Amino acid sequence: MLFYFVAKMGEKNGRVCVTGAGGYVASWLIKILLSQGYDVHGTVRNPGDAKNAHLMNLENAAVKLKLFKADLMDFDSILAAVKGCDGVFHVASPVPPTSVPNPEVELVEPALRGTLNVLKACSEEKKVRRVVIVSSVAAVMMNPNWPKDRVMDETCWSDSEYCKTTNNWYCFSKTVAEAEAWEYAKKNSLDVVTVCPSLVLGPMLQHATNASSLVLVKLLKEGYEEAENKVRKIVDVRDVAEALKLVYEKPEAEGRYICTAHAIKTRDMVQILKEIYPTYNYPKSYKEGSDLAEMSSEKLQRLGWKCRTLRETLVDSVESYRQAGLIQ
Repeated sequence: MLFYFVAKMGEKNGRVCVTGAGGYVASWLIKILLSQGYDVHGTVRNPGDAKNAHLMNLENAAVKLKLFKADLMDFDSILAAVKGCDGVFHVASPVPPTSVPNPEVELVEPALRGTLNVLKACSEEKKVRRVVIVSSVAAVMMNPNWPKDRVMDETCWSDSEYCKTTNNWYCFSKTVAEAEAWEYAKKNSLDVVTVCPSLVLGPMLQHATNASSLVLVKLLKEGYEEAENKVRKIVDVRDVAEALKLVYEKPEAEGRYICTAHAIKTRDMVQILKEIYPTYNYPKSYKEGSDLAEMSSEKLQRLGWKCRTLRETLVDSVESYRQAGLIQ
Protein backbone atom coordinates (compact mmCIF):
# COMPACT_ATOMS: atom_id res chain seq x y z
CA MET A 1 0.00 0.00 0.00
CA LEU A 2 1.39 3.38 -0.95
CA PHE A 3 1.50 5.96 1.79
CA TYR A 4 1.07 9.60 0.92
CA PHE A 5 2.07 12.23 3.46
CA VAL A 6 1.00 15.85 3.14
CA ALA A 7 4.36 17.57 2.75
CA LYS A 8 3.48 21.10 1.68
CA MET A 9 4.60 23.69 4.16
CA GLY A 10 1.76 25.29 6.06
CA GLU A 11 -0.75 22.53 5.35
CA LYS A 12 -2.43 20.66 8.15
CA ASN A 13 -0.56 17.44 8.93
CA GLY A 14 -3.71 15.47 9.59
CA ARG A 15 -5.03 13.53 12.55
CA VAL A 16 -3.27 10.62 14.22
CA CYS A 17 -4.02 8.32 17.15
CA VAL A 18 -1.43 7.49 19.82
CA THR A 19 -2.18 4.58 22.15
CA GLY A 20 -0.96 4.67 25.75
CA ALA A 21 -0.81 8.45 25.51
CA GLY A 22 0.23 9.05 29.12
CA GLY A 23 3.34 6.86 28.92
CA TYR A 24 7.01 7.81 28.67
CA VAL A 25 7.59 7.48 24.93
CA ALA A 26 4.03 8.35 23.93
CA SER A 27 4.09 11.64 25.87
CA TRP A 28 7.17 12.79 23.98
CA LEU A 29 5.72 11.63 20.69
CA ILE A 30 2.53 13.61 21.32
CA LYS A 31 4.56 16.68 22.30
CA ILE A 32 6.45 16.53 18.99
CA LEU A 33 3.34 15.81 16.92
CA LEU A 34 1.44 18.72 18.46
CA SER A 35 4.38 21.06 17.83
CA GLN A 36 4.29 20.03 14.15
CA GLY A 37 0.60 20.82 13.72
CA TYR A 38 -0.93 17.38 14.03
CA ASP A 39 -4.32 16.78 15.61
CA VAL A 40 -3.90 13.91 18.06
CA HIS A 41 -6.26 11.36 19.54
CA GLY A 42 -4.64 9.86 22.64
CA THR A 43 -5.89 6.74 24.38
CA VAL A 44 -5.70 6.52 28.17
CA ARG A 45 -7.50 4.43 30.75
CA ASN A 46 -8.95 7.49 32.48
CA PRO A 47 -8.76 10.93 30.85
CA GLY A 48 -9.54 12.62 34.17
CA ASP A 49 -6.70 10.92 36.07
CA ALA A 50 -4.14 13.37 37.43
CA LYS A 51 -1.33 11.26 35.97
CA ASN A 52 -2.45 12.37 32.50
CA ALA A 53 -2.59 16.08 33.36
CA HIS A 54 0.83 16.73 31.78
CA LEU A 55 -0.60 15.94 28.36
CA MET A 56 -3.12 18.78 28.39
CA ASN A 57 -0.34 21.18 29.43
CA LEU A 58 1.60 20.52 26.24
CA GLU A 59 1.82 23.26 23.61
CA ASN A 60 -1.26 23.23 21.33
CA ALA A 61 -2.92 20.52 23.44
CA ALA A 62 -5.94 22.64 24.26
CA VAL A 63 -7.02 22.75 20.62
CA LYS A 64 -5.29 19.77 19.02
CA LEU A 65 -5.29 16.94 21.59
CA LYS A 66 -8.31 14.84 22.48
CA LEU A 67 -8.02 12.09 25.08
CA PHE A 68 -10.15 8.97 24.72
CA LYS A 69 -11.03 6.57 27.52
CA ALA A 70 -9.88 3.27 26.07
CA ASP A 71 -8.66 -0.18 27.00
CA LEU A 72 -6.57 -2.17 24.54
CA MET A 73 -8.60 -5.26 25.39
CA ASP A 74 -11.82 -3.44 24.42
CA PHE A 75 -12.04 -3.24 20.63
CA ASP A 76 -14.90 -0.76 20.51
CA SER A 77 -13.05 1.75 22.68
CA ILE A 78 -9.98 1.53 20.43
CA LEU A 79 -12.10 1.89 17.30
CA ALA A 80 -13.68 5.07 18.69
CA ALA A 81 -10.23 6.60 19.17
CA VAL A 82 -9.01 5.57 15.71
CA LYS A 83 -12.08 6.93 13.91
CA GLY A 84 -11.19 9.84 11.63
CA CYS A 85 -7.43 9.31 11.89
CA ASP A 86 -5.00 9.23 8.98
CA GLY A 87 -2.40 7.26 10.94
CA VAL A 88 -1.95 5.37 14.18
CA PHE A 89 1.01 5.01 16.55
CA HIS A 90 0.59 1.94 18.72
CA VAL A 91 2.86 2.75 21.67
CA ALA A 92 1.00 1.17 24.60
CA SER A 93 2.36 -2.11 25.91
CA PRO A 94 2.34 -3.81 29.30
CA VAL A 95 5.69 -3.56 31.10
CA PRO A 96 5.56 -5.76 34.19
CA PRO A 97 7.47 -5.61 37.45
CA THR A 98 10.34 -8.09 37.82
CA SER A 99 7.95 -11.03 37.91
CA VAL A 100 4.25 -11.69 37.50
CA PRO A 101 2.37 -14.74 38.84
CA ASN A 102 0.87 -15.62 35.46
CA PRO A 103 2.88 -14.03 32.62
CA GLU A 104 0.86 -15.69 29.85
CA VAL A 105 -2.31 -13.98 31.11
CA GLU A 106 -0.93 -10.78 32.63
CA LEU A 107 1.69 -9.91 30.02
CA VAL A 108 1.53 -11.94 26.82
CA GLU A 109 -2.22 -11.90 26.22
CA PRO A 110 -2.64 -8.12 26.70
CA ALA A 111 0.33 -7.40 24.41
CA LEU A 112 -0.96 -9.72 21.70
CA ARG A 113 -4.67 -8.99 21.88
CA GLY A 114 -4.08 -5.27 22.34
CA THR A 115 -1.94 -5.09 19.21
CA LEU A 116 -4.45 -7.07 17.16
CA ASN A 117 -7.34 -4.91 18.38
CA VAL A 118 -5.48 -1.79 17.25
CA LEU A 119 -4.73 -3.31 13.84
CA LYS A 120 -8.33 -4.47 13.37
CA ALA A 121 -9.55 -0.98 14.22
CA CYS A 122 -7.16 0.45 11.63
CA SER A 123 -8.50 -1.97 9.02
CA GLU A 124 -12.04 -0.91 9.78
CA GLU A 125 -11.21 2.80 9.65
CA LYS A 126 -10.39 3.01 5.94
CA LYS A 127 -8.87 6.48 6.32
CA VAL A 128 -5.83 5.05 8.16
CA ARG A 129 -2.87 5.03 5.79
CA ARG A 130 -0.07 3.79 8.01
CA VAL A 131 0.34 2.14 11.41
CA VAL A 132 3.58 2.56 13.37
CA ILE A 133 4.08 0.00 16.12
CA VAL A 134 6.57 0.36 18.96
CA SER A 135 8.16 -3.03 19.40
CA SER A 136 11.50 -3.46 21.20
CA VAL A 137 14.99 -4.87 20.79
CA ALA A 138 13.53 -7.50 23.12
CA ALA A 139 12.03 -8.91 19.91
CA VAL A 140 15.48 -8.88 18.29
CA MET A 141 18.19 -9.80 20.79
CA MET A 142 17.12 -13.12 22.36
CA ASN A 143 18.56 -15.33 19.67
CA PRO A 144 21.20 -17.81 20.86
CA ASN A 145 21.87 -18.94 17.28
CA TRP A 146 22.88 -15.50 16.04
CA PRO A 147 26.67 -15.40 15.52
CA LYS A 148 28.30 -13.36 18.28
CA ASP A 149 30.61 -11.64 15.79
CA ARG A 150 27.76 -10.58 13.50
CA VAL A 151 26.00 -7.27 14.10
CA MET A 152 22.30 -7.74 14.78
CA ASP A 153 20.09 -6.08 12.20
CA GLU A 154 16.37 -6.10 11.40
CA THR A 155 16.55 -9.66 10.04
CA CYS A 156 17.31 -10.95 13.54
CA TRP A 157 14.34 -12.12 15.61
CA SER A 158 14.26 -13.32 19.19
CA ASP A 159 13.62 -17.05 19.48
CA SER A 160 10.23 -17.26 21.17
CA GLU A 161 10.82 -20.75 22.54
CA TYR A 162 14.17 -19.67 23.96
CA CYS A 163 12.44 -16.69 25.60
CA LYS A 164 9.92 -19.01 27.25
CA THR A 165 12.45 -21.56 28.48
CA THR A 166 14.59 -18.78 30.00
CA ASN A 167 11.51 -17.05 31.51
CA ASN A 168 12.08 -13.87 29.52
CA TRP A 169 8.38 -13.19 29.29
CA TYR A 170 8.69 -9.55 28.30
CA CYS A 171 10.91 -10.54 25.37
CA PHE A 172 8.45 -13.30 24.50
CA SER A 173 5.47 -10.92 24.58
CA LYS A 174 7.17 -8.33 22.35
CA THR A 175 8.32 -11.01 19.92
CA VAL A 176 4.96 -12.71 19.45
CA ALA A 177 3.07 -9.40 19.36
CA GLU A 178 5.30 -8.02 16.61
CA ALA A 179 5.24 -11.30 14.67
CA GLU A 180 1.45 -11.39 14.81
CA ALA A 181 1.31 -7.77 13.70
CA TRP A 182 3.31 -8.60 10.58
CA GLU A 183 1.14 -11.62 9.88
CA TYR A 184 -2.01 -9.52 10.20
CA ALA A 185 -0.59 -6.73 8.04
CA LYS A 186 0.29 -9.20 5.29
CA LYS A 187 -3.13 -10.86 5.28
CA ASN A 188 -5.04 -7.57 5.38
CA SER A 189 -2.85 -5.35 3.18
CA LEU A 190 -2.27 -2.93 6.03
CA ASP A 191 0.72 -0.57 5.83
CA VAL A 192 2.65 -1.30 9.04
CA VAL A 193 6.11 -0.18 10.18
CA THR A 194 7.70 -1.27 13.46
CA VAL A 195 10.37 0.47 15.54
CA CYS A 196 12.45 -1.53 18.04
CA PRO A 197 14.06 0.72 20.67
CA SER A 198 16.72 -0.39 23.13
CA LEU A 199 16.87 0.88 26.75
CA VAL A 200 15.12 4.26 26.63
CA LEU A 201 16.47 7.03 28.86
CA GLY A 202 16.15 10.82 28.88
CA PRO A 203 13.86 13.35 30.55
CA MET A 204 10.37 12.39 31.68
CA LEU A 205 7.24 14.34 30.86
CA GLN A 206 4.90 12.06 32.82
CA HIS A 207 4.74 12.03 36.62
CA ALA A 208 4.97 8.28 37.29
CA THR A 209 8.37 6.62 37.00
CA ASN A 210 8.64 4.26 34.05
CA ALA A 211 10.54 0.97 34.04
CA SER A 212 13.48 2.07 31.88
CA SER A 213 14.12 5.29 33.83
CA LEU A 214 14.09 3.24 37.01
CA VAL A 215 17.19 1.39 35.76
CA LEU A 216 19.18 4.63 35.94
CA VAL A 217 17.51 5.90 39.11
CA LYS A 218 18.58 2.72 40.92
CA LEU A 219 22.18 3.08 39.72
CA LEU A 220 22.20 6.56 41.23
CA LYS A 221 20.71 5.79 44.64
CA GLU A 222 20.67 2.10 45.52
CA GLY A 223 24.34 1.75 46.43
CA TYR A 224 24.61 -1.80 45.11
CA GLU A 225 27.38 -3.85 46.70
CA GLU A 226 27.93 -5.41 43.29
CA ALA A 227 26.33 -4.38 39.99
CA GLU A 228 26.42 -6.32 36.74
CA ASN A 229 28.88 -4.72 34.34
CA LYS A 230 26.96 -5.57 31.21
CA VAL A 231 26.71 -3.59 27.99
CA ARG A 232 23.75 -1.19 28.06
CA LYS A 233 22.30 -0.28 24.69
CA ILE A 234 20.77 3.17 25.19
CA VAL A 235 18.63 5.55 23.17
CA ASP A 236 17.14 8.92 24.14
CA VAL A 237 13.35 9.05 24.53
CA ARG A 238 13.23 12.19 22.38
CA ASP A 239 15.13 10.42 19.61
CA VAL A 240 12.73 7.47 19.79
CA ALA A 241 9.80 9.87 19.38
CA GLU A 242 11.52 11.48 16.41
CA ALA A 243 12.13 8.03 14.90
CA LEU A 244 8.44 7.18 15.19
CA LYS A 245 7.44 10.41 13.47
CA LEU A 246 10.10 9.86 10.81
CA VAL A 247 8.96 6.37 9.80
CA TYR A 248 5.37 7.62 9.76
CA GLU A 249 6.13 10.51 7.43
CA LYS A 250 8.65 8.91 5.07
CA PRO A 251 6.87 7.17 2.17
CA GLU A 252 9.85 4.87 1.64
CA ALA A 253 9.85 3.59 5.23
CA GLU A 254 9.08 -0.12 5.41
CA GLY A 255 9.57 -3.13 7.64
CA ARG A 256 11.36 -3.06 10.98
CA TYR A 257 13.75 -0.45 12.37
CA ILE A 258 16.18 -1.03 15.24
CA CYS A 259 16.42 2.19 17.26
CA THR A 260 19.53 2.33 19.44
CA ALA A 261 22.25 4.94 19.79
CA HIS A 262 24.95 4.04 22.33
CA ALA A 263 26.47 0.85 23.68
CA ILE A 264 28.31 1.27 26.98
CA LYS A 265 29.21 -0.91 29.95
CA THR A 266 27.55 -0.10 33.26
CA ARG A 267 30.85 0.80 34.94
CA ASP A 268 31.76 3.26 32.14
CA MET A 269 28.31 4.85 32.24
CA VAL A 270 28.60 5.32 36.01
CA GLN A 271 32.02 6.90 35.51
CA ILE A 272 30.52 9.53 33.20
CA LEU A 273 27.83 10.24 35.79
CA LYS A 274 30.35 10.44 38.64
CA GLU A 275 32.32 13.13 36.83
CA ILE A 276 29.20 15.32 36.67
CA TYR A 277 27.36 14.17 39.82
CA PRO A 278 30.00 12.83 42.25
CA THR A 279 27.85 12.49 45.36
CA TYR A 280 25.25 9.87 44.42
CA ASN A 281 25.20 6.38 45.92
CA TYR A 282 26.76 4.49 43.03
CA PRO A 283 27.54 0.73 42.93
CA LYS A 284 30.52 -0.22 45.05
CA SER A 285 31.84 -2.97 42.77
CA TYR A 286 31.04 -4.79 39.55
CA LYS A 287 30.83 -8.30 38.21
CA GLU A 288 31.23 -8.97 34.52
CA GLY A 289 28.01 -9.75 32.68
CA SER A 290 27.36 -11.60 29.46
CA ASP A 291 27.34 -9.38 26.39
CA LEU A 292 25.04 -9.74 23.40
CA ALA A 293 26.02 -9.15 19.80
CA GLU A 294 26.22 -5.56 18.63
CA MET A 295 23.11 -3.94 17.14
CA SER A 296 22.89 -1.54 14.23
CA SER A 297 20.49 1.35 13.59
CA GLU A 298 22.00 1.87 10.14
CA LYS A 299 18.65 1.29 8.42
CA LEU A 300 17.01 4.03 10.51
CA GLN A 301 19.97 6.36 9.96
CA ARG A 302 19.67 5.92 6.20
CA LEU A 303 16.14 7.26 6.55
CA GLY A 304 17.59 10.44 8.10
CA TRP A 305 17.47 9.65 11.82
CA LYS A 306 19.99 11.32 14.13
CA CYS A 307 20.61 10.86 17.84
CA ARG A 308 21.80 12.90 20.79
CA THR A 309 25.07 12.31 22.61
CA LEU A 310 25.00 9.91 25.54
CA ARG A 311 26.21 12.66 27.85
CA GLU A 312 23.23 14.85 26.94
CA THR A 313 20.83 11.97 27.54
CA LEU A 314 22.33 11.14 30.94
CA VAL A 315 22.44 14.74 32.17
CA ASP A 316 18.90 15.47 31.03
CA SER A 317 17.73 12.24 32.68
CA VAL A 318 19.28 13.12 36.03
CA GLU A 319 17.93 16.67 35.96
CA SER A 320 14.48 15.29 35.17
CA TYR A 321 14.65 12.84 38.09
CA ARG A 322 15.68 15.69 40.40
CA GLN A 323 12.77 17.80 39.27
CA ALA A 324 10.40 14.89 39.80
CA GLY A 325 11.77 14.31 43.31
CA LEU A 326 13.05 10.82 42.51
CA ILE A 327 16.56 11.78 43.60
CA GLN A 328 17.97 14.73 45.53
